[in-house]
Amino acid sequence: MKKLDRTQLYSLEEYAEKRTEMRARVMAHKQNRRLAIGPHATLYFEDRETIHYQVQEMLRVEKVFEASGIKEELEAYNPLIPDGSNWKATFMLEYDDEEERRVQLAKLLGVDQAVWMRIGKLGIIRPISNEDLERETEKKTSAVHFLRFELEEKMVQALKSGDTISAGIDHQHYSYSLTPIPANIQTSLTNDLD
Repeated sequence: MKKLDRTQLYSLEEYAEKRTEMRARVMAHKQNRRLAIGPHATLYFEDRETIHYQVQEMLRVEKVFEASGIKEELEAYNPLIPDGSNWKATFMLEYDDEEERRVQLAKLLGVDQAVWMRIGKLGIIRPISNEDLERETEKKTSAVHFLRFELEEKMVQALKSGDTISAGIDHQHYSYSLTPIPANIQTSLTNDLD
């Protein structure tokens, strides 16, 4: 999947005109890229469209229009676009109650490594997590992690031949699985692959 460059971005003025339409389109698109695993964990799979929207929003909020600032945003967000042989996701642990969130994040150390995906009956794919910075201390994990799932060529071929995707988390304090994941999400993730 091609990375974004400055020529594909809207100016702040253009984006102000297109924002409502773009937001509606991207929110609908994200419904096919949001995978809840149990009641409190969600994978939000990124792609070029979701990242384009995120960059435009950051530029708008921060009122960035200079080339150097635009370059910084692209350098920060382009690594989240899949490369054709992987999936990239924002993994969120979502607890509405602040006290419950604090307790659970202390119990869920290492949960980012307990996430898994599988295509058909092929081996489990564990993510490479938090390549940008450490998101866990000795006492608690973060509510947000960034994951990359690298697929072998045989996995890509199996998926394109009709095998299904399963996903789950096998942490001692949080264990759920989806076998298979919803068809709309599988279709969207299959389209990410070369």
